[in-house]
Amino acid sequence: MNIDHTLYQGRPQDKRIPQEEAIYDRLDQLSIPFARVDHDHADTMEDCLKIESVLGAKICKNLFLCNRQQTQFYLLMMPGDKPFKTKYLSAQLGCARLSFADEGHMEQYLQTIPGSVSALELLFDREGAVQLVIDRDLMKDDFISGHPGISTSTLRLAREDLLRYVQAVGHEPIYIDLPDPRQEEHS
Repeated sequence: MNIDHTLYQGRPQDKRIPQEEAIYDRLDQLSIPFARVDHDHADTMEDCLKIESVLGAKICKNLFLCNRQQTQFYLLMMPGDKPFKTKYLSAQLGCARLSFADEGHMEQYLQTIPGSVSALELLFDREGAVQLVIDRDLMKDDFISGHPGISTSTLRLAREDLLRYVQAVGHEPIYIDLPDPRQEEHS
């Protein structure tokens, strides 16, 4: 995986895909500063670990989920190194069963593709079909990172700025406390 080891401030000078440009435009409108690292497609958490060293911040895990009927959609943000167990989230949200939402719904609501989803794409969910869910463990970090519409760049925003962004695009997060399954193994 090729990573540009320059930590850029702000939007790129070259033309990007329309979704990425729209996210930069909204960040600019809100006067939200951010740092950026450009790289090849980073579709796995292993790829993201390599980017973290240049970014100077941890990259969070963003999971696009839905209920069995595919009528309720959730974007879960949690620490990248924390294992995810569906049963813990389902219980806290009061859903019988959650699974990963399909690519079609991701495109429909967030205008992105698997491996690229982040809270920044909530800009495109104008009907509020996607509920943002944040694991409180993520709020311990000063910065939160995510891809701007495509996983060829990663942005680092101050935690408060990311929260201001999602609220400005019409999404109020639900905060949850996901247990760490690794802790259960040691008890």
